[in-house]
Amino acid sequence: MARASNFSVSCGSDRGWAFMAGGKGFDIRVGASLDPRTRCGIQFPLQDCTCHAWPFSLNNSRKSYSSSNRRLRVHMTLVDERAIRPLESVKPNHTLAYDLVQGNLVNWNYFMDKSIPDPPTAVLLHGILGSRKNWGSFAKRLAQEFPMWQFLLVDLRCHGESASIKKNGPHTVAAAALDVLKLVAQLRLIPRVLVGHSFGGKVALSMVEQAAKPLARPVRVWVLDATPGKVRPGGDGEDHPGELIDFLSKMPKEVASKQKVVDTLIQEGFSSEVARWVATNLQPANQPGSISSSGFSWIFDLNGISEMYKSYEETNLWKTVENVPRGVHMNFLKAERSLHRWALEDLRRIHVAEELASEEGAGVELHVLEDAGHWVHADNPDGLFRILSSSFLGLRNL
Repeated sequence: MARASNFSVSCGSDRGWAFMAGGKGFDIRVGASLDPRTRCGIQFPLQDCTCHAWPFSLNNSRKSYSSSNRRLRVHMTLVDERAIRPLESVKPNHTLAYDLVQGNLVNWNYFMDKSIPDPPTAVLLHGILGSRKNWGSFAKRLAQEFPMWQFLLVDLRCHGESASIKKNGPHTVAAAALDVLKLVAQLRLIPRVLVGHSFGGKVALSMVEQAAKPLARPVRVWVLDATPGKVRPGGDGEDHPGELIDFLSKMPKEVASKQKVVDTLIQEGFSSEVARWVATNLQPANQPGSISSSGFSWIFDLNGISEMYKSYEETNLWKTVENVPRGVHMNFLKAERSLHRWALEDLRRIHVAEELASEEGAGVELHVLEDAGHWVHADNPDGLFRILSSSFLGLRNL
């Protein structure tokens, strides 16, 4: 058990740590400065709770605060400093690693009283071999333009920081979707927008298929450069994700440098863009107790990802698209220079679904992002931003 103790309301220091804790029977969010000289003997246990902290600065060190203020600025001493985690993400019940990017008009966290409604929330899902970091800068841009909204970025199972969270197989599109549904339920969020790139697009469709709740009505779903059914890789000379996964599985678990990985992939015929993107999945392989690094290791579970990609190729969600639930609006975005081939049959079925959905109080729509390959949020972020903005405009100034 971690215990935070010796709190006193004070603003004698202008720098320190912001501290958040929540658990059974209490809800507190405070700014704190580690200062053992200031004590008032007030203690509370942090057992069975979630807490994290990050550096902060006070804008007005002379201002006083009452105990009723939810944002107390205090001095504190920690009996167990392991309670401090300088991260913005939390992992309730070890479901998935995530970040919550909030607009500056959002004043909400999942520790708050359940009677307080959550702000409009969008969930952003990455593709295979990606991570929530892929959406980081784009989410910040959305939050700046739409300050009433918050954006939940997750690492899907076997990816990023979620790779260290034990998940039972099989590792499928449906299992990944259920993980996200569990996470939003634990955070007490009701997403109004789901955005999924490639594999993440099918995950978003599977979320709609699996659960009426915790999805809102209406909810807008964006499937970026993925079709509901068969995956058709591009032609000769284009990158094939299946081949990339197979090749990575043959590489050492630890490598000397990121550049060596990039060079190796390019020599094997993969594009420089994909090679550099894959290298973002490397982290320093520090030895316990050592400051120096012996190289880099992969942060993903490649065996699990291999299962996930096979599921991505095989999963057929056309039934969900052709029978869209009332209040759901599905948007498919095709990249002009897509890594995957969009068959004429796929386009025809989406257009037919558009007509059927409009008769049932739902919606299906096809968009084309010009001047972009498969990596839509990197190739043409401005164009993507303009297209996605339609989902957030309704609540922009509320």
